[in-house]
Parts: sequence; C-alpha cells; structure tokens
Amino acid sequence: MLAVSRYNSSVSSLFPSLSNDSLGKMEEEVFMKELSRQGNFTLEQPTPSGPIAAMLSMTLGIISNMVALFILANAYSLQRRRSKATFLLFATSLVITDFTGHVIPGALVLRLYLYGGVPAGEYDSADAMCQFLGGAMVFFGLCPLFLGCAMAAERCLGVTKPLLHSSLVTTTRSKITLSVIWLSALCVAMLPCLQLGSYTYQYPGTWCFIKVLEDTAEVDVAFVMLFSGLGLTSLAVALVCNTISGLSLVLARLRRQPNSHHSAKSHDIEMVAQLVGIMVTSCICWSPLLIFGLMSVIRSYTDSIGDELSKYKTLMVMGVRLASWNQILDPWVYILLRRTVLRKIYLIAKCQNNLKGSVLRRWDPTSFHSSEKNAVKQI
Repeated sequence: MLAVSRYNSSVSSLFPSLSNDSLGKMEEEVFMKELSRQGNFTLEQPTPSGPIAAMLSMTLGIISNMVALFILANAYSLQRRRSKATFLLFATSLVITDFTGHVIPGALVLRLYLYGGVPAGEYDSADAMCQFLGGAMVFFGLCPLFLGCAMAAERCLGVTKPLLHSSLVTTTRSKITLSVIWLSALCVAMLPCLQLGSYTYQYPGTWCFIKVLEDTAEVDVAFVMLFSGLGLTSLAVALVCNTISGLSLVLARLRRQPNSHHSAKSHDIEMVAQLVGIMVTSCICWSPLLIFGLMSVIRSYTDSIGDELSKYKTLMVMGVRLASWNQILDPWVYILLRRTVLRKIYLIAKCQNNLKGSVLRRWDPTSFHSSEKNAVKQI
C-alpha cells in the first residue's frame, strides 16, 4: 500500500520545514514516524510482511482443501448409504467452494499487495478488478454459510425423521439445492450491477468489499443488512438444527439397549460432529465481519462515526482476516473429525480410563482376593 500522510493544523504549524529540500529524506521519515506514534496524524505505510503472510495463507489453504477433497472424494466413491452419500455430496461441494473462494480472492489480494495497494484518496474510484473482488468476497462468503445451513437442516431431518428424509432427500434434489444455493449467492453478489449497493477499496487499499464507511447511501445500508442478515440467519438456523440433531442422538444413545445394533448411529454421530465443527468454525470466522460491517455502515450512514473512523477500519480488517481463515479451517473439520479418527480418540480415552481404574483397583479392598480381604479385615 502507498504511504499517505494526513496532517492536522498543529503539525503544519510546528514543522513547516518538513516540505523544504534542506531536510533529508531520512530525517523526514524519522519525524513522520515520531508524530504518528504521538497520535498527531495517521501514517499508512506498506507492511513488508503482508505479501509473505498472504502467500503462506494461500499455500496452507490450497494444501488443506486438496487433502480434504481427496478424503471426501474417496469416501463418496465407497459410500453406499444414501443419507451418507448426500452428506458427502454437500461436504464435497463445500470444500470445492472453499478452495475456489480461497484461491481467486487470495490471488487478487496478493496482486494488490505486490503493487503497493491503492492510495486512500482513490478508494471510491473502484475499477473492474475491485468490482470482481468485492463480488467474489460476497459470493464466496455466503456460499459456505448457506451450504452449512443446508447440511445442518438435512441432517436434522435425517436424525429426527428418517422415513421422511428417505422419501424427500434424493441425489437429484440435492444437486438442485446446490444449484439454488450458488445461484442465490451469485444474485446477491451481483446487486451492485443493478445499482443496489456498491463495492469500494477498503483500508489499507488491498481488498474490496461492500461500501460501509464514508459517504454511505441508503442502498449501501440495505445491501450490508441483506448480506449480514442472510449470513447471521444461516448461522442461527445451523445452530438450531445441529442442537436438535445432537440432542436426538444423545437421547437415542441413552435409550439404546445394551445388545442392540448401533452401527447406523455411528454414521450420524460422525456427520453431526463434523457439522458442529463447521458451525463453530463459521461462527468464529464470519460473525465478526458480519457484525462489524453492520455496525460500521449504520454508524457511517447516521454520521455518528466521528473520530472513530480509524477504529472501524481496523475492525473491518480484523473481520476479513478472520473470515479468510474459514476456508483454511473448514477442511480440517473433515480431516480430523472422521469416524476413524474419532474411534482412535475414543479408544485412547478408554485406555486411559482403564489404566486409571486399574491403578485405583489396586487400593480398593473390594478388588483384593479373599486372603487379601481377610488380611485387610484383620488390620
């Protein structure tokens, strides 16, 4: 990003010689850094670690999604149960969406970093690349949230109403649902093309998003409310559905007879565990950006943001950085919360409990032999 200095009146009166040629470039830079530290003006400078962090993030995201995609594709090809196959279809679509949403916006952000970003005075002059990047941010932000909500609803129906699920949920209908989800997210992302909202460069000039700060109009407020409302509603629906599914499985486990067959329930437990992981990851990664964007546009539209503009800029940057980690963490939900991994964790925990129990039984008189019990009684 390019360095932009905004002087106030006190600075210009105290240091008029900063603009003279007699002051060397090194001394001027020292003065500017010192004034920025004291809070007299805001100095925006390029961050050398920005491109490195962006490249490392992209590399990690690509590797994580490729590993998860390989695992899901292999499981989908071997799966014969229709309910599990439907879940794997949604999960594979989610990983593909995360992978694409990590590569495309990440490449554009990396390009902006390498070119030094956009000056603060040109944030509103959004070009074609900014429009595309902003639309990609909205599209690849809504798609995972919609998919997570649809997967939670499908599993809730499968756990609570298995007969109804088997008659309603088919492969064809699942593919139609996926198409509707992608089309809905695309329609929302394309709203600025109809002059219903706008995309602009965001601080520090290395990414584009919905216009939430400075000179916001009614359509911008409506656009942000639509985006945040859809995202938060999807998270809320997923939370309710996963809670119902989890409680239903716990109750079914408690009511199960000791010698009853429960292999089918193990699949449900695996899927619900993965859905809970997806939901928690989405809540942590996306809630800050959805909430900060809504707060920022409302404060900006009501002209009540005042001197807190820099604070809201920082909040938006924090929000988008957290959101970018969603595409990195989602694949690890499938990698770590598979049934084989969960079974190993269960066996390790069971072995630890048995080990603790054997140690305790050594000091329990009820576990001694008869001769040892008599000795204990005599003592």
